Amino acid sequence: MQMIMNTGGIAATNAYLIADEQTGQAVIFDAPDHTVAPLVDEAVKRGWDVIGLWLTHGHFDHLADHAVVTKAFPGAKVLIHKLDEPKLQNPKSRMFPLPFVIPPRSADGHVTDGQKLQLGSMEVQVIHTPGHSPGHVMYYFPEQSLLVGGDLIIGGSVGRTDLPDANYATLQKSIRRIMQLAPQTQLLPGHGGPSTLADEMRDNPYVQEAMENQ
Repeated sequence: MQMIMNTGGIAATNAYLIADEQTGQAVIFDAPDHTVAPLVDEAVKRGWDVIGLWLTHGHFDHLADHAVVTKAFPGAKVLIHKLDEPKLQNPKSRMFPLPFVIPPRSADGHVTDGQKLQLGSMEVQVIHTPGHSPGHVMYYFPEQSLLVGGDLIIGGSVGRTDLPDANYATLQKSIRRIMQLAPQTQLLPGHGGPSTLADEMRDNPYVQEAMENQ
C-alpha cells in the first residue's frame, strides 16, 4: 500500500490517494477544492489507475474537485452514501457563498454500511457513521489497520454538529462504534494530521465524553 496526502482548499481539507502497488489500482478519498490535481498528477506519474473517488460525505469541501478526478480518469467511480447524495447533486455551502462553482452530478454508486469494496488486493469496509452529516461514512482497511475517517474524529476534536442535518448525540454513537476498532488503527481525518484511535482516546475530550455517555 502507498498513501499520499494533500491538504488544501478554503477549509484546509485533506484528500488521500491510496494505491495497491501490486495491481496498480488507486482510489482518491475526498476531493477538496484546489487540492486534488497534485494527487492526480502523482497517480499519472506512477502509472496508477484511479478506479474511484470515494467520498466520506457530501459537504462541499470534500467533493468540490470531483470533476478534476473524473476528467483525468473517466473510469473512476464516484461513490457516496445515498443520504448525502443530494449534497453532490446540489453542491454548495450551507454557511456562506462560495468563491467558486462546483458542478453538480449524481453518484455512480452508493456505499452502504458493512459493504466490502476492493482496491486492488486490499479489502475496504464501509462503516456508516452519521452525526456530522446523515450519510457520513468511513473507509476501513482491516488488514492495514487504516481508517479514512472524514469528519467524525478530527485530531483532538470532532466534526461540527451545528449544521441543519447534523446531530451531536448521533455523532457520539458513531464515535462509540468506531472506538471498538483496534486502538492502534491509524486514523486519516478530513482535517488536521493523522493519529491513531489510541491517541484520540487519550487526548480527545470529545471522544472521552462519547465513551463516558454509553
